[in-house]
Amino acid sequence: MEDIVICRCENVTLKHILKTVEKYDSSVRETKLRTRAGMGFCGGRTCKNHIDKIINKGKKINTEFTTMKVQPPVRPVTFGELGGSEDD
Repeated sequence: MEDIVICRCENVTLKHILKTVEKYDSSVRETKLRTRAGMGFCGGRTCKNHIDKIINKGKKINTEFTTMKVQPPVRPVTFGELGGSEDD
């Protein structure tokens, strides 16, 4: 069961996340930095909830629960691309 891939973009398994949390007693952010889970192409949109639940298991939602920051991929777009240009 620990061979389940949690972060598909970076190929991070449940086993790797659990070992990291156990070894370093790491927070959500620290686990993300150590394992690269949530740092792939999707920016954590597909694995965020799983990672949050794994790391915060047994913690109280209101006081100790922390969540991973999600960063959607961003690419520069010109106004011409958004609204169409007059040349078309």
